[in-house]
Amino acid sequence: MMSRFMLLALLLPLRNCCTAYSEQESVVFPVTYLNISKDLALQQLLVEWDVGESAHDAELAMSFEIQVRHMDENTTVWTRFHNVTLDKPGKPLRWIWHSDIPLECMSHSVRIRSKAEASRIWSQWSPWETVLGLDSSSNRGPQIFPNEKIIEEGSDITLCCIGRKGQLIREFILGKAVDFFSHTNRQVGLLTVKNVTHQHIDVYCRESCTEEQCYDYASFFVGRPPDTPGDFSCQTQDMRIVTCTWSQGGDTYLYGYHSPKYTLFEEFSQKVVPCTVSCSEHCVCSWNMGQQRIYNITVTVENPLGRRTATDIFDVTHRIYPDTPFQLWEECTATEITLYWKRRNKELELFCQTEVLQPDGKVELHNSSNMHLPYASITVGGLQPYTKYTARVRCGAAKHFWRWSEWSKAQTIRTKEATPSGKLDIWREITPIQGGQNVTLFWQQAPGFQANGQSISYEVTWEKVEGGSKPESLSFSSVYNSTRISIDNDSYRISIKAKNNVGYSLPSVLIIPRAAGTTELKEEQVNGRDGGIFISWEPRHIYDSYIIDWCNFPMLQPCDLQWKKFEPNASSALINSAAFVPGVRYNFNIHGSVANTASLLEKKTGYLRELPPLFDPVVEEEELTFNEVTLSWDSYPTNESQPGFVRGYHVYVSPIQEDCNLKGSKKYVLPDNSVLCKYTIENPEEKRYTLKHLLPNTKYKLVVKAYTGGGETPIGNFRYIDTPFNSNMLYLLVLIVVVPSLVAAICPWKMKWVKEFCCPVIPSPNKSKVLSFKEFKIGSEKVLKISDCIPDVLAVDNKAEAQKLHPWSQLSPTPTEDKIDGHNSSWIYSNKNEERGFTLTPIPQTQTWFENFAYSSHLAVESDPCQLPEALEASTPELSVVLYQPHYYFDIFNEDAASTLTETTGRKTSLRYISQTDVHCLGRRL
Repeated sequence: MMSRFMLLALLLPLRNCCTAYSEQESVVFPVTYLNISKDLALQQLLVEWDVGESAHDAELAMSFEIQVRHMDENTTVWTRFHNVTLDKPGKPLRWIWHSDIPLECMSHSVRIRSKAEASRIWSQWSPWETVLGLDSSSNRGPQIFPNEKIIEEGSDITLCCIGRKGQLIREFILGKAVDFFSHTNRQVGLLTVKNVTHQHIDVYCRESCTEEQCYDYASFFVGRPPDTPGDFSCQTQDMRIVTCTWSQGGDTYLYGYHSPKYTLFEEFSQKVVPCTVSCSEHCVCSWNMGQQRIYNITVTVENPLGRRTATDIFDVTHRIYPDTPFQLWEECTATEITLYWKRRNKELELFCQTEVLQPDGKVELHNSSNMHLPYASITVGGLQPYTKYTARVRCGAAKHFWRWSEWSKAQTIRTKEATPSGKLDIWREITPIQGGQNVTLFWQQAPGFQANGQSISYEVTWEKVEGGSKPESLSFSSVYNSTRISIDNDSYRISIKAKNNVGYSLPSVLIIPRAAGTTELKEEQVNGRDGGIFISWEPRHIYDSYIIDWCNFPMLQPCDLQWKKFEPNASSALINSAAFVPGVRYNFNIHGSVANTASLLEKKTGYLRELPPLFDPVVEEEELTFNEVTLSWDSYPTNESQPGFVRGYHVYVSPIQEDCNLKGSKKYVLPDNSVLCKYTIENPEEKRYTLKHLLPNTKYKLVVKAYTGGGETPIGNFRYIDTPFNSNMLYLLVLIVVVPSLVAAICPWKMKWVKEFCCPVIPSPNKSKVLSFKEFKIGSEKVLKISDCIPDVLAVDNKAEAQKLHPWSQLSPTPTEDKIDGHNSSWIYSNKNEERGFTLTPIPQTQTWFENFAYSSHLAVESDPCQLPEALEASTPELSVVLYQPHYYFDIFNEDAASTLTETTGRKTSLRYISQTDVHCLGRRL
């Protein structure tokens, strides 16, 4: 029972809570009060409303939906949700709506509905509450709104023109070429301009009528809101007046009544600062400070488009900005300046700074804190005599330094004169003359030399080194820097000093040695680089310095002699001069100096940059043949008149009608792709050249070009030559053509003799009378018995001798040569048995040769099918084969041959003679 009671006790509060929540969820709190007003200056609708007191008592969190519309439109133009928690005092709720079109243009209506945030049910909409625009009023003509004619740059603006009742707006336009959107043909015309720029905008409106009262015109100004004041700060110069300064910022493009307005407000005293603002480059405002020392100043700037502020909090004793020093004067010596000045507010403890501008443009700062003298002053030392300096002064607070004062007016001061400091830089040029020497002396102010005076002059003194002669001297004004003196061949000591109103400088000394014979030195060529001419020399340890001299204008007189000195450990230098130009040869003399006595060591010559020769060699022909020509140009100069060292020559040659291809030359292609032959002469003094391997009877073009380190001139201005005809060819032509023709023309009656001499007739054996017998035939060939005729030569050998001389038994298919008793007798048996298809077999028979001057016959009696000669007569018609070959006869008329003939005659053998024509064996011709 107890547990049941406790359960009911827990469920009862839960039920009451749920019931209350359910009732709250279903209860609505409609708007009971709604009021609308308008602020035309700010173009705002002010909406005020309220709900029942029960909602306030419950302090409900509520949501409100607010709708705004124009009266001439049925659609809602703007909707906003506003969430708020109500309070018990029951104050009405407020909300502000900014209109995108002027509120004067038309009437606006507002309605609201509400709901508790815990509820899902909205209340009913309140009735529309309307605030009327001027479109419902009666006016005398069209009106353009808004009345405020200031527009912010970059914004979008909507303008309206309200016509009279019963009238429609026909035109509503801008006077300038600005993009806009216009809605007309109703009582209220609308015009929208996007992203307006800073300019003057004119607007024009017209109703549908044409009378004067049917028009309206308005002007609008486009500008910017002011920038926040920059660099805003306040300070005092005398602890009596406080001055605040700041920068204005950018232009607002609004002027006159609409220009920015500045006000200063002091937060601690809650008072407007009583000062008048003036602005030019910066804005300034000053007022008497009184007893107050700590300030919190706010500056406000505003115009019709906005406002900006800046604040400065400061202790005025820490913001002391001293007044500018004034009325400066000085006292000076040759090396010191004491500067004095006056200042206001002497009760302030200050320290000052002096700026001294040196003649070379450098600036030195000197501080001074001794401010208890009647006049403030500072002393600056370490200055140059008779030199102009510019000085000015500024001061700052010694305690709580904040910033420097403005610089005083600059004071120009010149120190007093002193004796010249340093030595002159001197040099000489010695020219031998009859009985002595001319010495030209040069001097200039060295880098460390200071004249230290207003006027300066030079004094030159010379005397013999030995002999105790009386010194001689000359004086020159400052406009001179050289002189010439004549001395004898003895050694002289020369000194040059500078002088001003105070005294002399230290002397510069030169020793001119006793005149002696000079050795001509060979000039060495040098090259320009890095904007100068590089010189090097062989160092000698005996000298304490080196001097290089040259002429800036070597082709002029005087040549503007220059010199430069170098330390004893130097061995090279790059000589620079503004007078150096390309194409001019400069000569340099290198001297070694010891004990003020200089000796010439080396000579150099060179160019800043070599250029091509000024002109080409004038070429002359010395000798011309059919295949070569000798050219010369002896008059061509190679001296300093040339704009570069002549290194040699190029000879270009080519036939007129074709490209060149001469032996020993190099090809050179011109821009027009024609080819020249190029020959190079590397010795500039060799001014003669012979062109060889030319073609006779040909026209050539040629040109000779000198070249330097800067190249050569463009190829052109060719010289033309014609090679003569080759006379040797003419002689050969006469021998080949004319002489045979002449012989043929003059000697036709000798043709038979010439023919017999050159081409003798070879007799045919078949026409010989020797073959006129009718004894015996083999086929168609006649056979002569040895007893029927006496042959020219007859030789009969036995078998052993034949085999020794000719290996007939082997029947070699290749020709053989045998030497007999030192004579070369050739019998060649060209065996072609392969073609006949049978093999020759030697038989033990005697071989016989029959020969005369024109022919050689060889007979061989072979076995099957040919038979022995002895059996030839008794044989059947199938006669034996006789091999025969004609051969040249070489040497048979000698003693050995005759002996052989005698021996052969005694032998018992038979011999047959075959005519010297082809014979047949087995039906085939041999």
